[in-house]
Amino acid sequence: MKLGIVGLPNVGKTIDPNVGIVPVPDERLRLLAEFSHSKKVTPATVEFVDIAGLVKGASKGEGLGNQFLANIRECDAIVHVVRCFEDDNIIHVDGKIDPVRDIETITLELTFADLEVLERRIGRTAKTAKAGASKDAKKEYEWLLELKKHLEDGEQAITVDLGDDEANAFKKSLCLLTDKPVIYAANVAEEDLGDDGASNANVQKVRELAKAQGAEVFVISAAIEQEIAELDEDEKAEFLADLGVERSGLDKLIAASYKILGLMSFLTTGEDETRAWTIPVNCKAPKAAGKIHTDFERGFIKAEVINYQELLAAGSYAAAREKGLIRIEGKEYIVRDGDVILFRFNVLNGSSQGFCLCSEVVWTIILISRIWEFSWSMSERTS
Repeated sequence: MKLGIVGLPNVGKTIDPNVGIVPVPDERLRLLAEFSHSKKVTPATVEFVDIAGLVKGASKGEGLGNQFLANIRECDAIVHVVRCFEDDNIIHVDGKIDPVRDIETITLELTFADLEVLERRIGRTAKTAKAGASKDAKKEYEWLLELKKHLEDGEQAITVDLGDDEANAFKKSLCLLTDKPVIYAANVAEEDLGDDGASNANVQKVRELAKAQGAEVFVISAAIEQEIAELDEDEKAEFLADLGVERSGLDKLIAASYKILGLMSFLTTGEDETRAWTIPVNCKAPKAAGKIHTDFERGFIKAEVINYQELLAAGSYAAAREKGLIRIEGKEYIVRDGDVILFRFNVLNGSSQGFCLCSEVVWTIILISRIWEFSWSMSERTS
């Protein structure tokens, strides 16, 4: 998962463009790693791309932000940091705190950037489309014009339905900034963290706007997050407890990201490794298996499935099997969040069969099967 961070200057984001990768907090991994005595724990990760602060007119060359917008076109969602705190020592670029106006300013700049992309694409497609030599070019040209009009009418690309799967797939391929889900990070002062911004009028404005847009919102204090980043896990938990806060802003952001993108995690565990694998909600078992390796999806047979809590309560994998807690699921099984899965699969057209608890086992099985197939092929030629 890759998230792009945008916002005006002095809203609580970094000044310079940054890229960072952070692990997804998941207590289930720790419990399963202890259960399996795993040598290694591999959490899911989130990559953040933080660009320089945007200002009004960025698309026309004002400020520095627009030159970095290309860096977030490949992101899955946009995190929009919005200032909801008052501080006379930190000047707002527009002189007054107004989160709705700030959101409109950034959204407009993203729209202008998308229009530039569309206009360039229209220019390249127009000649071929009008000549009538290519039906595909004509369709693309019509879709581009519809998208351009939609944006010029003040709407965002994410709200337009072009009518069929092919057209909407084309829209997605353009990587338009306004076609991405948005998560608003309402940046507040420390005293507003305790009630999750409920007493902050600016936060309420952001929540109302987000509700109308179908966006996610979480409350964060950038100043507090900076302090938390310097603490170890035990100190972090104690610090948050003193503030009366259950989760850090980063944890809330990751949770909001999974929700808006429709993602979840299944788990694998064994002595070598315990790992979380991020997949879409409503993902079927073969697709989930393919997340580990494409051979698993192609050669999928069955999946042995148990919820992580049931596995921990059983005390061992063997005990869970004896109690009938492990289910055998087929190709139509919809994987659930927190499933611990053991995949059964054929590799290389049935030349071998393997089982997966962790990734190291996977590579060994695949390597052995390919060596076996090669050796068999050579012996056949010799004979």
